[in-house]
Amino acid sequence: MTFSPATEPIRVVVVDDHPVVRDGLTGMFADESDITVVGEAGSGPQALVVITQSDPDVVLMDLRMPGGDGVPAIRELRRHSRLRPRVLVLTTYDTDRDVRSAIEAGADGYLLKDARRADLIHAVHDLAAGRSVLMPSALAALRARAHETALSPREADVIRLVGQGLTNSAIANRLLISESTVKTHLLHLYAKLDVTDRASAVRVAWERGLV
Repeated sequence: MTFSPATEPIRVVVVDDHPVVRDGLTGMFADESDITVVGEAGSGPQALVVITQSDPDVVLMDLRMPGGDGVPAIRELRRHSRLRPRVLVLTTYDTDRDVRSAIEAGADGYLLKDARRADLIHAVHDLAAGRSVLMPSALAALRARAHETALSPREADVIRLVGQGLTNSAIANRLLISESTVKTHLLHLYAKLDVTDRASAVRVAWERGLV
């Protein structure tokens, strides 16, 4: 699929401790007219400096790096802004613990490094457009953790407000929680209800009498 060029290219920072991986990703994005790599980093702490200097739209973040892991960097980014930049974890690890740690820290997407080129390009566009991205294995990891059917009181609050048409930001303001926490509740809801989108979550929750 060919994407129509945006007014401005999507600005991307690539964070990985292996130079060959960074070079490969940078070379891949060089073929995309609407994506431009504006910075690279080899560790979480270095990423924070590069991100501050380059102001990217999307960050591709590895999880485990000798100079400093990705999860603390994501958490620090979210301490300053809940919305920007969008963070896509790109890693070889897909355990339940890794997925949950990244999502709870504030990651907006989770892909494995063996993802197809087309999937990665789509993921960058989806994140830049405000959508989340989860590989099936990552979603399965969340489902394995959130296998109970009953909703927690906070999850019930979130799904009720989703049903009223509120955005994640509005829900966060209403419940006095962070937007990343709202997102985490939604991901848990999707796993418990075996759905993949907001509308289906609301419908299934009401059909099952959970709210």
